[in-house]
Amino acid sequence: MRFLIALLATLIVASPASADRIKDLGGFQGIRSNQLTGYGVVVGLPGTGDDNLEYTVQSIKAVASRFGLQLPPQANPGMKNAAVVMITADLPPFAKPGQRLDITVASMGKAKSLRGGSLILSPLLGADGQIYAMAQGNLAVGGLGAEGADGSKIVVNIPSTGRIPEGATVERAVLTGFADAPNLTFNLARADFTTAQNVAGAINRRLGMGTARAIDAVSVAVTAPVGADIRATLMSEIENLNVESAEPPAKVIVNARTGTVVINSAVRVGPAAVTHGKLTVRIDENQRISQPAPLSQGVTAVEQQSNVGIKEEVKPMFLLDPGPKLADIVKAVNAIGASPADLVAILEALKEAGALKAELIVL
Repeated sequence: MRFLIALLATLIVASPASADRIKDLGGFQGIRSNQLTGYGVVVGLPGTGDDNLEYTVQSIKAVASRFGLQLPPQANPGMKNAAVVMITADLPPFAKPGQRLDITVASMGKAKSLRGGSLILSPLLGADGQIYAMAQGNLAVGGLGAEGADGSKIVVNIPSTGRIPEGATVERAVLTGFADAPNLTFNLARADFTTAQNVAGAINRRLGMGTARAIDAVSVAVTAPVGADIRATLMSEIENLNVESAEPPAKVIVNARTGTVVINSAVRVGPAAVTHGKLTVRIDENQRISQPAPLSQGVTAVEQQSNVGIKEEVKPMFLLDPGPKLADIVKAVNAIGASPADLVAILEALKEAGALKAELIVL
């Protein structure tokens, strides 16, 4: 398979820094989602449940006790129609009580499938141990499993995991603290001192000098009046400002498992001469039957015949001029018909020779 590096040339063309909205470069500190987790029981399964695991029995007894039903200690109800599960959800910023959340439900035990099951009312807790939502509902399972009497089975996707759209109700809001914090802090998604200075400069030009200052390569502190309404208006105005983001550092990303190579527009190569060849050794094994002459004392025998050949592809050397652009690198590598593995070898050799002015990352 020939490497589609020509496609990279059309997608990754060297270009100057472009203007981006501030909201696309990061987000304000404290305005974030929070992870919720819970433990629950799914019932109503068609014989694909946990099958009498001890903690499943304990969970069913605990559910029954909520309604005043006390099962005998020695009781061991059949659990093929029930399964214990872990529940996960993301609580978005500013979520208010009564709003609905999507949840994911995954089996903890031996349940073969959660298809057709219903989750019993379960609390969802935050990292602080407080209950922030309650979950309940019928599962939507994308996976499918079937098993024959002889033990043969087929599984499509993952039937032991499902989702419940809007399956949880928010019971408690998370305080963000943005309304009364001393300053608003804007955090960049990617650390860069130049971009941080450009963001601070764009805010100062719009709101007045001294309003914003870059604290480090990620954070920009913005002085703002106290009050949720005033700050909400101010944050909306800041998010929609355009700013020149800095050109990213030169990087070459190599995925050794898939043969994917991505080169960004900042990559430069120093003067270097490169040649690349391939040596192929081929061995053909043939068997020949040897028949003795009539009336002779010989016997029929099998003779082994081996043909060994060596083929070396001769490819011309190409020269990289000082500081070529990405398009020049692509053109030179295409000229020798390099495969993904060959391209990785060439890039590693250029890096060792000190000619590749970029960080080489192998995944």
